[in-house]
Amino acid sequence: MIKLKVNNETSRLRAVVLGTAISNGPTPDESEAYDPKSLEHIKAGTYPIEADMVKEIQAFEDIFKKYDVKIYRPELIKDCNQIFTRDIAFVIDDVFVKANILPNREEELEAVQYIIDQIDLKKVVRPPEEAHIEGGDVMLYNDHVFVGTYKGSDYKNYITARTNMAGVQFIKDLFPNKIVKEFDLVKSKIEPRDNALHLDCCFQPIGKGKGIIYKSGFREESDYMYLVDLIGKENLFHITRDEMYNMNSNVFSISEDVVVSEKNFTRLNTWLRDNGMTVEEVPYAEIAKQEGLLRCSTMPLIRD
Repeated sequence: MIKLKVNNETSRLRAVVLGTAISNGPTPDESEAYDPKSLEHIKAGTYPIEADMVKEIQAFEDIFKKYDVKIYRPELIKDCNQIFTRDIAFVIDDVFVKANILPNREEELEAVQYIIDQIDLKKVVRPPEEAHIEGGDVMLYNDHVFVGTYKGSDYKNYITARTNMAGVQFIKDLFPNKIVKEFDLVKSKIEPRDNALHLDCCFQPIGKGKGIIYKSGFREESDYMYLVDLIGKENLFHITRDEMYNMNSNVFSISEDVVVSEKNFTRLNTWLRDNGMTVEEVPYAEIAKQEGLLRCSTMPLIRD
């Protein structure tokens, strides 16, 4: 049996589900793009190729092995993009929450069923159909759960809006003892530089009481200020519009002292090191073209 335990983003990682880029399928048509960044690269002819993405995930896996993390991988589905395991499910405390994802991604959840079978069934839940929620929008901060959402009345028109208020309410009901705080995120179907696809595209706690944040990713300044007041402005690394586009907030913590980051994030990586963290750099620029990065490729199961 797997005894789940995840209370935050930074405690020492012991077990994780890491996505795979093998048999990723052909380059999608423009009509099949789930987000504006993928669409941009499909149109430009720069959409990533499988061999490059396989190498990038291998580099990430090597770091997990270096730190003795138990790695689970999804079962392989032919011609299916299975990189972003964060979308399909997530763990809060000792509860495994299946996400209500875009319907044509349901088979990705089936590919991790062998892992779910090793979890106490009473600890596996799925939101009702009307409650949309994806793991990239769910951020744990000990007694807090931060949830990215989109409150616009045109929610249903946005394929980039992945978590609705019914999803937020589901988490509130499931964890009555936690402070569940939602954040209204900026969405765009056409301009990736103005699209916070998930909360982890514009915010993430790291290290000991620090965080990475993109102020313009929040539709309401009060949501941004909530995090500034909680964490402290001096503890937050503010990223630029281009850094948000390149997914600087989507790094991944193995512990409070070790962060896996993209090798081109020069300004961020320098700041992390200046703040006493070990930065394990990996090449991930090809995968980033699909509007997802290191956090998106992982589903932590156990942290100390």
